[in-house]
Amino acid sequence: MLQGNLKKMSTEVRDGQVYYHLDLGDDRVFVNDLLGKKVSLHIDGTIHCVNCGKVTKKSFSQGFCFNCFRKLAACDTCIMSPEKCHFHLGTCREPEWAEQYCMQSHYVYLANSSALKVGITRGDQLPTRWIDQGATQARALFRVQNRRMSGLVETLFKTQVADKTNWRNMLKGSSVEMDLEQEQERLIDRVYEGLDSLQHEFGLQSITDLSDENETHEFAYPVLEYPTKITSLNAEKKPVIEGTLMGIKGQYWMLDTGVINIRKYTGYQATLNF
Repeated sequence: MLQGNLKKMSTEVRDGQVYYHLDLGDDRVFVNDLLGKKVSLHIDGTIHCVNCGKVTKKSFSQGFCFNCFRKLAACDTCIMSPEKCHFHLGTCREPEWAEQYCMQSHYVYLANSSALKVGITRGDQLPTRWIDQGATQARALFRVQNRRMSGLVETLFKTQVADKTNWRNMLKGSSVEMDLEQEQERLIDRVYEGLDSLQHEFGLQSITDLSDENETHEFAYPVLEYPTKITSLNAEKKPVIEGTLMGIKGQYWMLDTGVINIRKYTGYQATLNF
């Protein structure tokens, strides 16, 4: 038995295979070893803010209490919409935090999860970001100078391709292998004028094309069997989640009784039995 506050699973990749660990309290479990086994996850409803540690009745932005949600830069609207970053206007909630996390190189990428999508992330979050989205293939397109620039570039591509993962299709394992290098060339041709305009405004060094130095990464997930019908398990309505673990993809557990997004319950007190 393991007990503690839930956090998203940590991941590592070896030869394209994805491996998952879950930390609860002072203990860690290698989740891949639980495949095919009966597991029971009891989420009792007690939530500790992942920032200040205080007990909160409701979780905001995946694990924060309301006060932290209101004051932290990590919970500002520009995190979800990086093109709205207002650091340059002098109105950032936490300038020092932003210097560390936003005012550094970011990547704009293509990923194949449920289908082709565009996304952005910090350099130190690759390939973690791709795995958290359940991507089977991914390829970085550009390295840009900061988070705001990544949002501006992503906005150009969003006119041509989705920026969201259809999590239900992703969990059905329905993505078809793509030639991401070919897709990259096709999409860049369509947004070239916009990219040129951004470089003219912010400088040539603001966007670095990675076409000639990059590769397509492929990922295989620990899945015994994909579900044909997706039934979402809600731990707030049914606190004891039980079933045989059939697969892990993204931050989801696929049980024979339904699927649960582990990351959704960040900060919740939980007990795991297997």
